[in-house]
Amino acid sequence: MIDLSPELILKAYACGVFPMAENKDDPSVFWVDPDFRGVIPLEEFHLSRRLARTVRSGKFQVSVDQAFDSVIRKCSERTQKREESWINDSIIEVYSELHRRGNAHSVECWSGDELVGGLYGVSLGAAFFGESMFSRASDASKVALVHLIERLRAGGYTLLDTQFVTEHLSTFGAVELPRGTYLEHLRAALERDATFYPFDSEFSCQMAQSSTQTS
Repeated sequence: MIDLSPELILKAYACGVFPMAENKDDPSVFWVDPDFRGVIPLEEFHLSRRLARTVRSGKFQVSVDQAFDSVIRKCSERTQKREESWINDSIIEVYSELHRRGNAHSVECWSGDELVGGLYGVSLGAAFFGESMFSRASDASKVALVHLIERLRAGGYTLLDTQFVTEHLSTFGAVELPRGTYLEHLRAALERDATFYPFDSEFSCQMAQSSTQTS
């Protein structure tokens, strides 16, 4: 059984692997090293006009790193659309510690006082490793992703790792890279510095304001 620690997680990401559990109730984890890795090229992110309107509408209030523990726990919940989760208690514990150390971040979407969507991931150099997202309201996780992309662009990130490419992520421009190509991008990103906090507290998503970014 792997004894996860924040240090081990960061070393694993730097080598191109990440942990998963077979299911939410399984206390053990295993390392994943896919032949093909999902990424979203930050400058080729596809934002539809409909979603841009939703972002501009202010339907959701967006925050960063205000409810990390709640986000990761909601990402681990079983739902009708996701009958099983790869996020077990060990993963929740170690990523929460990574967050306290400043290596893991969350983006939250709120409807009033209710947390209705969000995502979390790990930051290392100029690479951001997206782990999971959840939505309890239509478009909530998508709005969180739009805000994440804008933040990564402004902060100097060069790599957004999505682990795998799903039908959902492909609509935003996610592509698969062979392992060797991915590792080249990863090494380049790890040699650079980036910041997850490029904005003041008053943040307007510029990507959603620009019609040239939408289709």
